Amino acid sequence: MTFTYEAAPEAEAGRSVVPPGRLKVFLGAAPGVGKTYRMLDEAHRRSARGADVVAGFVECHRRRHTEARLDGLETLSPATREYRGGRYAELDGEALLARRPQVVLIDELAHTNVPGDGRHPKRWQDVEDILAAGIDVVTTLNIQHLESLSDVVEKITGVPQRETVPDEFVRRAHEIELVDIPPEGLRRRMAHGNICPPERIDASLANYFRPGNLIALRELALLWLAGRVDEALHKYRTEHGIGDVWETRERVVVALTGGPEGETLIRRAARIAGRSAGGELLAVHVARSDGLAAGVSHAALAGQRALVEGLGGSYHSVVGDEVPTALVDFAMAENATQLVLGTSRRRRLERFLTGRGIGETVVALSEDIDVHMVTHERAGHGRLLPSRRRTLPTSRLVAGPVAALLLPSLLALTLDRVRGTLNLTSEALLFLVAVVGVACIGGVVSALIAALTAALLLNHWFMAPVGQFTMSDPDSVLALVVFAVVAATVAAAADRSLRLSRRAARATAEAETMSSLAGSIVRGDQTIPALLERTRETFGMDSVELTPESADMGTEADKGRPTLGEADPAPALVVAAGPEAFLVLRGRTLPSSERRVLAAFAAHVGAAVERARLAEAAAEVEPIKAADRLRTALLRAVSHDLRTPLAGALASVSSLRNKEVEFSAEDRAELLESAEVALNRLNRLVENLLDLSRLQAGALTLDLRATTLEEVLPAALESLDLMPGSRPAIDVQNLESVPALQADPPLLERVLANLVGNAVRHAPADRPVLVTAGALAGRVDIRIADRGPGIATEDRERAFEPFQRLGDRDNTAGLGLGLALARGLTEAMDGTLTPEDTPGGGLTMVLSLPVATVVSAGRS
Repeated sequence: MTFTYEAAPEAEAGRSVVPPGRLKVFLGAAPGVGKTYRMLDEAHRRSARGADVVAGFVECHRRRHTEARLDGLETLSPATREYRGGRYAELDGEALLARRPQVVLIDELAHTNVPGDGRHPKRWQDVEDILAAGIDVVTTLNIQHLESLSDVVEKITGVPQRETVPDEFVRRAHEIELVDIPPEGLRRRMAHGNICPPERIDASLANYFRPGNLIALRELALLWLAGRVDEALHKYRTEHGIGDVWETRERVVVALTGGPEGETLIRRAARIAGRSAGGELLAVHVARSDGLAAGVSHAALAGQRALVEGLGGSYHSVVGDEVPTALVDFAMAENATQLVLGTSRRRRLERFLTGRGIGETVVALSEDIDVHMVTHERAGHGRLLPSRRRTLPTSRLVAGPVAALLLPSLLALTLDRVRGTLNLTSEALLFLVAVVGVACIGGVVSALIAALTAALLLNHWFMAPVGQFTMSDPDSVLALVVFAVVAATVAAAADRSLRLSRRAARATAEAETMSSLAGSIVRGDQTIPALLERTRETFGMDSVELTPESADMGTEADKGRPTLGEADPAPALVVAAGPEAFLVLRGRTLPSSERRVLAAFAAHVGAAVERARLAEAAAEVEPIKAADRLRTALLRAVSHDLRTPLAGALASVSSLRNKEVEFSAEDRAELLESAEVALNRLNRLVENLLDLSRLQAGALTLDLRATTLEEVLPAALESLDLMPGSRPAIDVQNLESVPALQADPPLLERVLANLVGNAVRHAPADRPVLVTAGALAGRVDIRIADRGPGIATEDRERAFEPFQRLGDRDNTAGLGLGLALARGLTEAMDGTLTPEDTPGGGLTMVLSLPVATVVSAGRS
C-alpha cells in the first residue's frame, strides 16, 4: 500500500519535490493492549540502526513500564493550548517541522485537537502534513476509532465514539501491525493496575472491558486487518499478472441460473464455506446472449440473492457469451478455491444432441479450482428440444452433414425391406420428414445435402425404372426441386427463428443485468466506489477508474475507443459517464453488444456523481437555511415573548409615575412587585438568548470541578418563582448518597432550573414533579419526571430545537429555549440529556454527567 499525492506546484515548475513520508500504524482492539509500548520498541530498533527518531507526542497515561520505555529517546516538548479556562498539551507541529527528524512518534491518531489558532481539528490531519513534508510517522490507533466501525462499536459497548479517523487514510499506511492480546489477558492486565488508576478498575471491568465486548472488538480488528491484507494480495496479483489460485482462504463461488435448484446450491455452498474460519461465499449469475437466458426467472434470482445475503455472502452478476468461461474467469479473478454448480437439467437425448454441458466444460477449464457438481430434484427434467445458440457448436456442425447422408440412407434401407407396403407418395413424404429433421439439426448446408441425397435415393430405389437414375423423367426433376425448396425453406425459417431468439435473449440478458443494478441502487447499497467495482466484475475488467475531463483524454472522436498509453499495462477503454466524468476500463476488449450495457452502467455512474455533487451543494446550503430559520424564529419570538414582560414592567412603572393617581402603600408595593417579576422574567429570557448564542459560537467558558447536587439544586428551585397552589409540588429524593459531579456549578444550576421548570409547566397541579439521582458506572443520572401529557417518540428531538414550544398549553411560556439550552449546556459539560417515558404516563428527562475524580484533569 502506498501514498498517492497530487504533484505540488513546485514540481510542475521543475523544482525538486520531497517524497512523502511512510506511515506505520499499530492497531489495537481496545485500550491497554500495548500499542504505545510496541511503538516505543519500534523507535528503539530504528534508533539503534542509526535513524533520527523523535518522540513527537507520546501518551504514557502514568503507566510506569511505558514511561520507562520512553527513556533514551529524544522527546519533543508539547505545545500548551488554552481552552475554556483550561490548559492542554498538544502536538507542536511547527516545532516538529522545524526539527525535521527522519522518524516521529505520534500517539493516539484519532485525537481531537484543542480548537483555536487555525490548526487542524484532528491529529490525523496534522500527520498528513508531516508525511507530506517527507517525515516518516509511527502512530497508534484503536479499532473503535475507525469511521466505518464506530456505529458497530457503539452497539457492542454502548459507548458513542466521538473521535474517528477515515478508513481511507489508514488504508494508505505502508504498514499496519496488529497489537493483539487475548481478552482474559487484557482483563488481568487491567486488574493488576497496569492500564488505569485503581479507583476505575472495577467500573471498567464491569462495563467496557467485559469479556464479550473484548472478544467482539478483537474479532472486528482481525477481520478489518484481514480485509486490508486481502486488498494488498489482490493488488499484488494484478500488478504481477498472476492468474493462478492462491488458497489463502476458502472462497466458494456458487453458480446460479435462476432456476428452482438455486436455493439447494446456495445452502450447500454455504455449508462448504462454513467449514473453515473466514470462509467467504460468493454467488454469481451469468447474463448471456444465448437462448437459455430467456428461461431465467427474475423472481427466483431475487429470492436467491436475498438468501445469499442472509447467509452472509455476496451476490454478483457478470456478462458473458460463453457461460463456462465467464464462470471460471470470475472465480479466478476473485481467487476462489471452490466452484459449486448444479448437475444438468437437460435430458440424455438433449445432452447427446448438444454435446457436453456447462459443468463438464467448467471442470475442464477450472485448473486449480475444485468443482462440486451438486445433484438436485430438477436434474434431468429440462426441456426435450435443445435451445438454439447464437452459433452452432462444433458437434452440430459435424452431426448435420453426417445426418444428411445417414438418415436418408437408413430410411431407404428400411423402406426397401417393406417395399410394396407403401406407395410412392408416402415414401416421398417420409424422405421429406428426414430432410426437415436434418435442417433442424445442421442448418441450411446440411439440409441441402440431405435434400440431394433423398432425391437421388428416391429416384434410384423407388421410382421406375428401379435401380437406375432417370433425371430426364419430369417426376424425378420435380421431386428433386421440391426437396430442395422444402429444405431451404425450413432451414431459412429455422435460421430466422434463431436470429430472433438471439436478439430476444440478448435483450433479456441486458435487461436482467440492468434490473439487478437498478435494484441495488434503489436499495441504497451503491456508492460510487461500489458502482465502479460492480462495473469491473460485471464486464470482467482488470480495473475501472473514474476520472474528470482533462487534456490527455483525447479528442471527442477518440472517446469510447481503446487507447494504449506508453505506461498503460493494458489497453484502456474510455467511456463518457457525464459532462465532466469518464470511465477508464483496462482489461479485455469488449464486443459492441456489451458496450451497450457498459454505456448504461456509465450513465448510472454519472448519475451517482451528479447526486454526490448535489448532496455537497445541499450540505453547503443547509447551514445557511438553518441560520435563516433561526433568525426567523428569533424575530417571531422576540416580537411576542420579550414584549410581554417589557409591557408589564412599563405599565407598572408608568402607573407609579402618574401624578394624577394617588396609590396606597399596598398598591405601590404590588405595582413594584409586578414590575420586578416582569423584569426578572425579561432578564432570564435575555440570559437564555445570550447563553444559546455563546454555545452556538463555541465561546462558552467552562469551570469544571467537583460539584454536589445539594449546592446547586436548591438555588435552581428558588429561581423558578413558583406561586403556591397554582403549580405542582416538587418532590426531591435520594440526593444524599449521590457522589459529586464533574460540572460547572452555575451552568448545572441553569440546566436543572430549565428542566424542572419545563416539567412544572406540563405537569397537572395535583401530581408532584419527582427529582431523583443515582450513580452507575462512573456517571450520575439525574431524573426529572412529570405526569403530564408527555411527548410522542417521533417529536422528542424536535423538543430540543431552539424556539420550539412543543406541547405548551399557551404562548406565554417563554421563547422555547429551555430544553435547547439545557441540552447544549449539558453536552458542553460532557454530559447527555435524553427523554424517556414516565411509567404510568408523562415525560422523564435523564441528565447524565461524569462522576468527579479526585484529581481534576479539566474536561473529562
